Amino acid sequence: MVIVVTGASGLLGTALVRALTEEGHEVVRLVRRAPRDPGERTWDPTAKEPAPGLLDGAQAVVHLAGAPIGRRWSAAVKREIVRSRIDSTRLLTEAVRRTATPPETLVSASGIDFYGDTGEAVIDESTPRGTGFLAELCERWEQEARKVPARSVQLRTGLVLSRDGGALGPMLPIFKLGLGAPLGSGRQFWPWIAIDDWVGAVQHVLRTREVSGPVNVVGPDPVPNRDFTRELTAALRRPMMPIPVPRLALGLALGDFAREALLSSHRARPKKLEDSGYAFRHTRLDGALAAVL
Repeated sequence: MVIVVTGASGLLGTALVRALTEEGHEVVRLVRRAPRDPGERTWDPTAKEPAPGLLDGAQAVVHLAGAPIGRRWSAAVKREIVRSRIDSTRLLTEAVRRTATPPETLVSASGIDFYGDTGEAVIDESTPRGTGFLAELCERWEQEARKVPARSVQLRTGLVLSRDGGALGPMLPIFKLGLGAPLGSGRQFWPWIAIDDWVGAVQHVLRTREVSGPVNVVGPDPVPNRDFTRELTAALRRPMMPIPVPRLALGLALGDFAREALLSSHRARPKKLEDSGYAFRHTRLDGALAAVL
């Protein structure tokens, strides 16, 4: 296939483009600067109208672009996070509608934060939206992605494990110093997925036409934060701090980001991936961390 990818220079986009190319697909990367090779096209995700021919020849689009979320949220940062997702998705869906032979599939990023804090309840793609800034953002983001005359898939991604960044990026330096500790109570479930399984899941979604709508892109074994901390310290052969990081300290340092992203619990299962036959490479956290690190 010819597959158009936004956010192709990011952690996930880079890994996905490499895998799709190795699989024999022709990948077109949408970039904000002038193209440097035939595999690039220029786009402006803040534009009111899509550039003519932006998606010409494409059978599928994978939309991963968006401003980073992992930081303290001021009002200005929240506006940037929202606009970078909603406006760019709206532009792409309009481009799909205007293409003479439109792509058959739009795969768009979303987040497991759609569900809000669900405690110890096991959740899947049928669970309704939760509350909070991220939950409401994910709902609006997914609504825009569904406005296409094509199959639409929304990737509700959990914590992606990669040695090159992602969820582990800010954690590894701290843990390598022997300062890794549970966050808050440590009982909140963290749904994780190794980066090669994330890539494999997207490839599976692209070729499995019966999969549509929201898809939980997480591994089959979410673990409480305390267990995640224990496994990561063991993988790095470092001790785990016996005293957890207090909720108050996290709130003072990171504000609402800490409450919604680090301290919320998502005991999510990848029901649609499992039901459609995706075979996970990593089903346990210890094996995934060993492979990643």
